[in-house]
Amino acid sequence: MWVYVPNMHKVNPVTSNQSSVHEDLSFYVERYKTANFKRPYAQHTLDAFKQVEDWLNNWSGDVILDACCGVGESTAKLAELYPNSRIIGVDKSAHRLSKHDHYAAETATNYFVVQGDLLDFWRLLLEAQKSHPAWKISRQFLFYPNPYPKKSQLNKRWHAGVMLPYILQVSKNIEVRSNWRLYLEEFKAALALYDISMEIQEVQGEPITPFERKYLLDGQRCWRAFTLLATEN
Repeated sequence: MWVYVPNMHKVNPVTSNQSSVHEDLSFYVERYKTANFKRPYAQHTLDAFKQVEDWLNNWSGDVILDACCGVGESTAKLAELYPNSRIIGVDKSAHRLSKHDHYAAETATNYFVVQGDLLDFWRLLLEAQKSHPAWKISRQFLFYPNPYPKKSQLNKRWHAGVMLPYILQVSKNIEVRSNWRLYLEEFKAALALYDISMEIQEVQGEPITPFERKYLLDGQRCWRAFTLLATEN
């Protein structure tokens, strides 16, 4: 049972010069709906994806993506929550992933954490589903992505960037968490332009990432936005 303990180390909440859904959000979402992202794949992500393919081997069933997994604590916890699925945790930082042993699951063996660039990894997942039709990317999680809170940084946010259509092609069953509710309001508004509904709720229960733990211990409110699709792909 997770218990709240007052924290003497303050964690600054998100501050922004933006107070409502960005007026240019729909422009960027519509702009990227038909974009073709042609950047060559980074070799280290190609190598990482090959490791994932080897690990999944002849797997037939649900695959869950934990995008921006950080130290992989969330990946380990998702593996325990979904024991009949295979969980892939991806983060671009080798430094963060090097700390995973401290957060590793004690018993779950149905997950794999790997360093990779998600701009490449999402596209590689789409390609791989053609050669691995038995994989069902049943859902994906984005826990506490960089919010890029300055108003001028809108198109750096996942929901207003070129990758959104690729993300939705991988799986429309998505959960995003943030301590900046406006980020989730924008994500919800972006998906509405694809006729996908989301609901936003306050996070309850045991923290799933170190960031979430710090925010909650600091008395900040955390939020989760999730698509209303059950397990639809």
